[in-house]
Amino acid sequence: MNLSTSPASEPYCPAPLTLERAWPHDPARDFCEARDRGHTLRRALFGGLAALALLLSAWQFGNAAWIHAKAILAQHLIEQAWARKLAGEPHPRPWPWADTWPLAHLSVPRLALARHILAGADGRTIAFGPGHVHGTALPGTPGNVAIGAHRDTHFAFLRELREGDLLELAHAPGRTTTYSVRTTRIVDKREVAVLAQDGTGNRLTLITCYPFDAIDPSGPLRYVVTAEEIAAPAAPGGRPVPPRAAAARSGARLVRSRGPGAETPASATA
Repeated sequence: MNLSTSPASEPYCPAPLTLERAWPHDPARDFCEARDRGHTLRRALFGGLAALALLLSAWQFGNAAWIHAKAILAQHLIEQAWARKLAGEPHPRPWPWADTWPLAHLSVPRLALARHILAGADGRTIAFGPGHVHGTALPGTPGNVAIGAHRDTHFAFLRELREGDLLELAHAPGRTTTYSVRTTRIVDKREVAVLAQDGTGNRLTLITCYPFDAIDPSGPLRYVVTAEEIAAPAAPGGRPVPPRAAAARSGARLVRSRGPGAETPASATA
């Protein structure tokens, strides 16, 4: 029988017979069977790896979707808790096992954004929103109110703040303290002077990690925004002056921009 070889060096592999030992032992057939087993093993291996990659991708997508959904739900529950606080509840927990609650509501009119401020600034709390730093003045009380949050989520807007921007901190029904941004600076995380209660005036200090686009969030630098309270002088007749009018009187001149009703400090238009 003529066993011609395939191209190059691989021997010709005839189709297997249905009867065992239809012909004597043949080295060429042994080679073909070993090669077929190798092909089958490689196909199984590649198929398994592809299935594993697909499962990992599905898990990552599902995990990301779950985190996003959880964040949306948390903000909805925090919003409801803030409404309960405005109704008079002292410590309205957003969910039964929460160890935090909304203390205040921060608004930035020029950027048209707002953030709920939670009690405490530990890792669990600031995962859901900016947190009040324990040991600093409480919102609505004299002193330095310090608030911290993550640079890539709730405090990503800090890089957009400019000198003269107004920050409105609501802390009780009908009670809002207005601040004007005075400085932005980068400090070492060990510089605790930014939290000092030195009696030099009422101010708001916003803190986040720096740089904003760093891959490693545990770097040694912090980005600090300091804003001073704007006193609201009484208008003729004893009525309080609206915060933005008070800002204009204090030197933070406002000009119209970005459409009707939007105001921005003149220093920010340069």
